[in-house]
Formats: sequence, C-alpha cells, structure tokens
Amino acid sequence: MKTVIEPYLFFRGRCEEAVEFYEAALEAKRVMLMRFEEAPDQPPEGMLAEGWGKKVMHASVWIGETMVMMSDGCGADEGGFDGFRLSIAPENEEQAKKIFDALSSGGSVEMPLGKTFWSPCYGMCTDKFGVGWMVNVVAEQQ
Repeated sequence: MKTVIEPYLFFRGRCEEAVEFYEAALEAKRVMLMRFEEAPDQPPEGMLAEGWGKKVMHASVWIGETMVMMSDGCGADEGGFDGFRLSIAPENEEQAKKIFDALSSGGSVEMPLGKTFWSPCYGMCTDKFGVGWMVNVVAEQQ
C-alpha cells in the first residue's frame, strides 16, 4: 500500500488570493478551482455563510511534487494554521532565498535563512495567510 499525505488548507475567504500567491511565489501549478456556486450539488441549507457562493469550495495545486488542496471553508470562522508548518526543500541556496523571500513577503520571519548543523540553508517564516513554512536545503551526504 502506498500512502500519501496531502495538505488541505482552509483560507477563511481568501483562497483564490492564496492560490494566486502560491502560483507566483512557488511556481505552483493550478489543477482546478471550483466555486460553491459551480458545484453540481449545493451544500445543505445553512451550511454555507451568506454571500459565499463565489468563494472557493475546492482548489488543487501542485507545489513541486506535492498536491496541496485548498478551500475558503464554509464561513469566515473556519480555518487557522496553528500547530504545524509546511516544509519545502529547494535544490540549492539561491532557490531557497527566492522562495523564502516570496513566502515571507507580507508575512513574518521567525528564523532568517542561515546555515545550521543539518542544512547549509534553513529558515522559518509565516506567509501573509498565516501558513507557517520551513525552507530547508537538504545537505549533501558525504
């Protein structure tokens, strides 16, 4: 059995903006984006916040070799990104700096990029949507 973990992120009404951000910052490739009003079956009465028909019910993007799924959720109170970070492993320090700078733009830096005992280039940031990231260039094995 092959098991794959695919993150599913809820953006509290900012999903389309997040998809566009990751397309620019990480060269994410959009697979699909469906709005609630486009769904073949509509959510049960009262499940969806009023005025959310144009919000994103489901989106999928490839970031490198990982499928990341996203949604606005069903209302502004749903979501939040506490207790985890997404880790991304660029091939080299130049790529790491480009990714780190793009992800941290409009967000915050918790640990600037720098050399660590396990990586020639590692840093932690949180993007403008509140998603935590670890950028980690894998050290060459001696």
